[in-house]
Amino acid sequence: MTDQAPKRFEDLPEETKAFLLALRPDEVKTLDDGIRLVRSISTVSAFVKWIIVGILGIAVGIAMFGESIAKIVKWFRPTG
Repeated sequence: MTDQAPKRFEDLPEETKAFLLALRPDEVKTLDDGIRLVRSISTVSAFVKWIIVGILGIAVGIAMFGESIAKIVKWFRPTG
């Protein structure tokens, strides 16, 4: 069995490797917090988008239902 050092970040550009190797632990934590923040914002924005779509759908459905009820009531009204 040969002992090889792990080859991490081989496919990254040299500039990126240098950037990552120069980070201090507090900067790594800040980057991690930033990544989690972006994920959270993405999740919340998707949720809000579907809430808005749902509210618009309900509003259109209520309008269509109201028009249908008005037509049915009109059938039973005496004309004259």
